[in-house]
Amino acid sequence: MTFINKLAAAWAANNSLLCVGLDPDIAKFPAHLQTQPQSIYVFCKAIIDATANVACAFKPQIAYFAALRAEDQLEAICDYLRKTYPAIPIVLDAKRGDIGATAEQYAREAFERYGADAVTVNPYMGYDSIAPYLEWKDRGVIILCRTSNPGGSDLQFLNADGMPIYQHVAHLVADKWNTNGQCGLVVGATFPDELAQVRRIVGDMPLLVPGIGAQGGDIQATVNAGRTASGTGMMINSSRAILYAKPNEKAGEDFAQAARRVAVETRDAINRYRA
Repeated sequence: MTFINKLAAAWAANNSLLCVGLDPDIAKFPAHLQTQPQSIYVFCKAIIDATANVACAFKPQIAYFAALRAEDQLEAICDYLRKTYPAIPIVLDAKRGDIGATAEQYAREAFERYGADAVTVNPYMGYDSIAPYLEWKDRGVIILCRTSNPGGSDLQFLNADGMPIYQHVAHLVADKWNTNGQCGLVVGATFPDELAQVRRIVGDMPLLVPGIGAQGGDIQATVNAGRTASGTGMMINSSRAILYAKPNEKAGEDFAQAARRVAVETRDAINRYRA
């Protein structure tokens, strides 16, 4: 099954456009987990089990693992996802952006070592930096377009031939690079007007949309701007707001139950505006 087919099935099966980001920060873990040797794996596994039936994808951010020399735990988490929740896509958030043989190795890292269904990449070096990933025709290649950070405007909003650069990226991907129908774009929820522009350019292409939750993107504006005619087309990511939700002590929640509560609330809030 291709990434695109798997994602479409997950949208339908879980009635969800919510992507749960896995950005493990040990300093924010419950105290009893912070000293465990495999604390990252234990924490992420609990979050996955608590939210799997309300998510359309999981998005581990590789830097949070690599900085702690925890790539082995990331491998274990991806393996657990593939075996336990095989219907839910894994989007490796790596934002790689190199060319030639180096890009080929980054593709192998994402798709062989971690077994990801899709990976985020940076198009700044042009088609050469994207082509090695496109060779994996059953996998997704999700290309940075209009990112959620304020500094994204430094380059992405520059005018080139009467059009901002982020729109040039959207046209390139939609018109030239997506020959196998495997591409998606990263467009931030913090810029709903630009999100709507990208949707008009790329049709039903899937969009990875960071920026709700801790970054403050508005859910209604995001869904209105980015949904397709069928009410899908997006992986709306929330990471910190779910991972580090404060447990309701009166209800006896632990960190995973709190994460589930926020994930359900977020999924349901998104669904209110899909029709």
